[in-house]
Amino acid sequence: MSAADFARRIRSRERALGYWSVIDSPVSTEWLAHVGWDYICLDLQHGLIGYDGMLRGLTAIDAAQGPAGLVRVESNDQTYIGKALDAGARGVIVPLIDTAEDAARAVSYVRYPPAGVRSYGPMRSQLRVGPLPADANDGVVVLAMIETPDGLENVEAICAVPGLDGVYVGPSDLRIAVGGASPSDSSVDDVFDAALVRVQEAAAAAGIAAGIHTPSGEVAAKRLAQGYTFATVASDLTHLKAVSEGHLKAALG
Repeated sequence: MSAADFARRIRSRERALGYWSVIDSPVSTEWLAHVGWDYICLDLQHGLIGYDGMLRGLTAIDAAQGPAGLVRVESNDQTYIGKALDAGARGVIVPLIDTAEDAARAVSYVRYPPAGVRSYGPMRSQLRVGPLPADANDGVVVLAMIETPDGLENVEAICAVPGLDGVYVGPSDLRIAVGGASPSDSSVDDVFDAALVRVQEAAAAAGIAAGIHTPSGEVAAKRLAQGYTFATVASDLTHLKAVSEGHLKAALG
């Protein structure tokens, strides 16, 4: 789908399913892009991917002529966001958004003037998005991660920021943020589930998309049924290990 079509789909709160990539392997990324996901997100915050890997990954995703290539940038930084968009990302997921002011800065870094402060230099993105600033502004999405105590406390104000296309829950950090001793601490299930409802309802009230990272297709389906509008599944590195382990166990009997 075109950049504008994907952006409209997210902004219209239509269901979308994506996959997560943390390894710099353009061949495997291209294979994943043929599976049928609506988007594939390259993780530059915690993933094993640098700028060159991001560029290769986005090119591989585009080669499949199917899913949109997104990037979780390293931080809420104008340079990181601009470089991801200039390389051809159809949108950015911005981590560690604590306040409405943080979200407003992220929006400004994504949009060209007068809507924002993005510098004009679409070295690769003009092949897919734009190149006119107005078209690029319309065709690129910006998603704010809700994953900290402050982010959860301010989620309603964050969702109300003009120009923000959606929020995205980082469940590991959010579980720790609500008191969990680890990303899998089940003792905080009730307060964690309440936090998920709060984020989803805040996004719905503001009319923006609500996304979440999930460990499996089953959990992704559950979150979509609960009102989230898009969900990402696991990661390539996680599945590489899990599938390999499964075959080894089967071979050993």
